[in-house]
Amino acid sequence: MANVLVQRLLTSLKSKEFKEYLCSTHFWGPVANWGLPLAAIADVKKDPGFISGKMTTALTIYSLLFMRFAWKVQPRNLLLFACHFTNVSAQLTQGTRFVNHFYLSDQSSKKKEVINTD
Repeated sequence: MANVLVQRLLTSLKSKEFKEYLCSTHFWGPVANWGLPLAAIADVKKDPGFISGKMTTALTIYSLLFMRFAWKVQPRNLLLFACHFTNVSAQLTQGTRFVNHFYLSDQSSKKKEVINTD
């Protein structure tokens, strides 16, 4: 059974349709967009004091809109959907860090951080 599935996969990878897909904007557009969620994921371990609340909000809304677009466009662009789903998740994580740092954390602990880092 697995051998048949592997054979079908290899056949579909060699097909004309797959080669055309690799040369289309339906493929390369989402590939180029992966920089956004990868950057947000990489920033998760950085100091939350550098997070821009406005930019995080804008990127979340942008990705939510493009998730809808990727689902509605025909044929559906699941690669674009996955990219923006990942970005929404990463931006919401950054937004949570932003709110925790600037609005929910104790001010005295912030002063202690500044004193300890000097």
